[in-house]
Amino acid sequence: MATNDATGGTAAGENTSTAARPKRVRTGCLTCRERHLKCDEGLPDCQNCRKSSRPCKRGVRLNFIDTQVKSPPITPPTQEWDITFQDESREIASEYRGGLGRYAALPQKVEDVPDIKDEALYQFSSGVMNTPTLAHQQLPSLQQSIPVANVESYPAVSQRMPDNSREQHRHSSSNTDSTFTSQTMPPAPSSTYSNNKQTLTPPSEDRGPLDSPEELLFMQVFVEEVGLWMDSLDPYKHFSRLLPSDSLNEPMLLNAFLACGARHLSLVNPVYSEDKALHYYDDATTRLLEALQNPNRNTVMCATTAVILNVYEIMSERPLQRMNHIAGARALIKECRWTARSTGVGAACFWLNVGMELLSCIRFNWQVAWDPDLWGVDMDFSKEIEYGCEEGWTYRLMYIVAKIANFRSTVPRQAESSQHAEQVRLQNRFNDWNRLKDWIDSWNNNVPRTMRPLGYLYPHQTASKSAFPEVWLIKRTTIVARLFYHTGMCLLAQTHPLMSTRTPEMHDLQQTHAHDLCGIVAHVKDRGVASVAIRSLAIAAECLVSRREQEEVLEIFDRIQKETGWRTGFLHKELKEKWGWNNEEQYQQQQQQNVAASLPVLPLHNFPYQTSNLPPVPPPPPAPKPGAGPRQGIINPILRSADFSAPTHPYQNHYVAPLHLPPQPQYSHF
Repeated sequence: MATNDATGGTAAGENTSTAARPKRVRTGCLTCRERHLKCDEGLPDCQNCRKSSRPCKRGVRLNFIDTQVKSPPITPPTQEWDITFQDESREIASEYRGGLGRYAALPQKVEDVPDIKDEALYQFSSGVMNTPTLAHQQLPSLQQSIPVANVESYPAVSQRMPDNSREQHRHSSSNTDSTFTSQTMPPAPSSTYSNNKQTLTPPSEDRGPLDSPEELLFMQVFVEEVGLWMDSLDPYKHFSRLLPSDSLNEPMLLNAFLACGARHLSLVNPVYSEDKALHYYDDATTRLLEALQNPNRNTVMCATTAVILNVYEIMSERPLQRMNHIAGARALIKECRWTARSTGVGAACFWLNVGMELLSCIRFNWQVAWDPDLWGVDMDFSKEIEYGCEEGWTYRLMYIVAKIANFRSTVPRQAESSQHAEQVRLQNRFNDWNRLKDWIDSWNNNVPRTMRPLGYLYPHQTASKSAFPEVWLIKRTTIVARLFYHTGMCLLAQTHPLMSTRTPEMHDLQQTHAHDLCGIVAHVKDRGVASVAIRSLAIAAECLVSRREQEEVLEIFDRIQKETGWRTGFLHKELKEKWGWNNEEQYQQQQQQNVAASLPVLPLHNFPYQTSNLPPVPPPPPAPKPGAGPRQGIINPILRSADFSAPTHPYQNHYVAPLHLPPQPQYSHF
């Protein structure tokens, strides 16, 4: 019995010691583990954490050990299979906080960047940037027929092309009122991009925020200056708010943004040269051309980049000679099937592209290459648009103005062979004119109250001493819409098939809308409407007969150039010729006729007016000199063949049709 008791006592002792030993916890909180306490695994907080008022941290703790293996284990070779060892521990550790910090830094391979002045860097295959020698324009002599002084664009820029040497230009323009002046910006570095140690943005990989002071400055300039007017028709502000973040992982898009920012900076501040802008532009172009050769490319990203590079070319002095992306952007937009019914970045790129073409067609009296009837705009005014979305009404107005531009460009140059045929043609054009006039009047009558002036002061009521009324509008989109509206009305007054501008009815219509348009531009402080304001103001200025009003318009153009960099000097010469300033005898005659025009003309529709204040009928404008500008009445020659289905399409030697078009946007905000 003693033996049995002893044996039983020993077994009981072992069971007691085993039961007393604490059981190891596998799913306890990290806080108890750090304090070396046993966790009761309570949820949401364990008892130890509740007593000590500590945060109960949950998760899995991983211990990262930097193990360096110089040579992998030796495995016997076989004929059936091969084995390769790949160390992914750093990638796994980088996904945890502090995990990658336990590893020693790997030696980085330094790659030499070729000298930016080395022309071999830009030696693409044949025909890369030649834009088929204007082949897609159908007008071989277009460049020769358009003087440089007539091109509406930014100040001079060196024409850096792949096969040509780069000229060096310097700008004398300055902007003391701009956000980025020499007082607020750091001094420009003395070195240029000829330094082969300077690199562009890194390859396509995840990267953090911009850590280069230079790149940060260029991006800030783009967002606050260039993107400002690019987003004037976009309610979601893709170019100034959304896309810059996406560009951090897309070097092609990032360099396009930086090129536009650096270009604008070189225009408003002479301290900065255009070398860096050209460098970013060339790099973005190179990446885009490489992407176009990949059938599995991101078509949305390529189209967006081309649109931004198109903006850069518009900012150049000679956009008709630097047309590498103007037609290409349009072709890529069509490839993505973006129309007026698109949303996201597709809508932003579409309306920016057709808006720039519309301004060019108004400038050169061309027909819009993309038929407005194919845009897909909903012109049913009875359908209510979401309140506060003035952009939808602006799109409708742009459609109407595009139709007016086409009507204006098709004015007959000579009469028909028979009187009956001439009468039939006049009757048809008169019907078209009435339909356009009713259309734009209906738009004006149906727009919401937020798209009408919030304030209207006659010149004698303002303290600005302006010859034009002060028209106050709040939203940028509303300002753009009103500028297009008054421009369309001025064009209609100039193109009536049966009445000339010297008839009282057309004269009153033209003067009323010209004065309101000038009043908007004269008092607006938003630099984001400058691109539309320049072309609209030029149309309205042709109608002015008072010397005081004409001089103020020239002052407005000078102010716009000073604040935004848009080159407006060529407009001085054109307007002075149309006003007769170059002919002193004609000017004296005009001064006598303008004695009664010292008082401004009051609006016709919204405000009462007195006929005694109307100026006398102005003399007809001088006939344009032959060869003084581009051919008129033709379809936009730059974008006529901007389609990859055309035989002379853009990117002729680089484009490869994509295998798959994205059925839906690739980004959440696209």
